[in-house]
Amino acid sequence: MRVLVLSHRDVLAALPPQAHAEEMAAEAAAGLAGVTVAASAQAALRDADVVVTVTSAREPVLRREWLKPGAHLNAVGASSPQNREIDTATVAASALFCDSRESLHNEAGEFRLAVTEGLISGDEHVRAELGEVLAGTAAGRRDAGELTMFRSLGLAIEDLAAAQCAVATAIEQGIGTEVEL
Repeated sequence: MRVLVLSHRDVLAALPPQAHAEEMAAEAAAGLAGVTVAASAQAALRDADVVVTVTSAREPVLRREWLKPGAHLNAVGASSPQNREIDTATVAASALFCDSRESLHNEAGEFRLAVTEGLISGDEHVRAELGEVLAGTAAGRRDAGELTMFRSLGLAIEDLAAAQCAVATAIEQGIGTEVEL
């Protein structure tokens, strides 16, 4: 397995209201250089290679036309059927990856709406689950201009992997408190 860690040049934050974005940028700047508050979501996305949405939005916070060719989108929030942070045009235009097809069908409002609107056929639009890509049984990005989207709805195994990484880092850095259970 090959793991690629991307370094960042710039981090743009767009978060309504503006005061929240400025507060988040100030907190992040302590450990992350180059955090800037964008004037709008559209301005933040214009040249972004990687976009992460983590909201509880009931309506889309981004539009397909705001994303450049070759962008990758991690859609992490709005994890209930009545919510959606991504517009259906983005879902239809993207090579779609998910952590679980079952969760995607039951919880991802933008996926369900794109099917209802006839923009996508359903399962046939899903390129692969993340585990299939990591195991090498399914392809990831096919070319540099492809718009890719990972729709994360959360699985316990992902939480365990994150916890394992956090604990290993804490041990390595000699921080934290170990608790007997």
